Amino acid sequence: MRARIFPGQGAQRRGMGEDSFEEFPELTAQADELLGYSVAELCLEDPEGKLRQTRYAQPAIYFVNALLHLRDGGEPAGFDYFAGHSLGEYNALVAAGMLELIDGLELVRRRAEAMAGITDGAMLAVIGLTREQVESLLLAEGVAAVYLANWNSDRQIVVAGDRAGVRAFGKAAAKSGATKVTPLHVSGPFHTPLMNPARLRFDDALAECVFKPGDVPVVSSTTGEIVDPTHVRDLLSTQISTPVQWVRTVRTLRELGVTGFSEVNGTTLTKLDSEIR
Repeated sequence: MRARIFPGQGAQRRGMGEDSFEEFPELTAQADELLGYSVAELCLEDPEGKLRQTRYAQPAIYFVNALLHLRDGGEPAGFDYFAGHSLGEYNALVAAGMLELIDGLELVRRRAEAMAGITDGAMLAVIGLTREQVESLLLAEGVAAVYLANWNSDRQIVVAGDRAGVRAFGKAAAKSGATKVTPLHVSGPFHTPLMNPARLRFDDALAECVFKPGDVPVVSSTTGEIVDPTHVRDLLSTQISTPVQWVRTVRTLRELGVTGFSEVNGTTLTKLDSEIR
């Protein structure tokens, strides 16, 4: 069995989507009109460095993910399951037939704006410690307002929260055996309770969107379980302020019989998957 997987924020890079925009001119024109700027110029040239900003990075990644999937045929029949890491889950829903591409772009635009509005926080990738070690260290250090945000692999955990608290935790993690501690270039403490104001703001956009039953199952990166089409709104709302469970997602897909993972737009998730047992 095969699964197509879609990366989320962090996969952005200047030059991504090359040739895809010209291949899908009508979709690109629709995206430009919806976003109010040239998505091709942003992705290919990024003249003002906006790809580093959440409100621009998320729509850009989503749209490039979608175009690259379409270039490969774009038919759900080619895959047994779909999954996406955080933002990439929107692409998984589109690929599975649960969400229209342009409707998804509007959701992502509004999600990005809501999340970009939370700026008082930071995120930190911890390499070399297990989830259990990170959780124990969080308790032992008693760092206020710092949470586990991404369970990316058996070797990579991301924490997020108050900036001072995240810095303090990074020092503690390094002393406790982490092989690498890397601050992430994001605007806020994503996937933590500190994002609840953004979640509430985004709920208005979700209420306006139409979701369909879909044709192929999607495994959620929020729960690690197959998405119930009747609860997609709740799932996407919850996703903003709860941890990404990518390890559970991959393990579930493997338990379902998936042996081949096909990633679009880079190899970020493919590398993480190799570190998951």
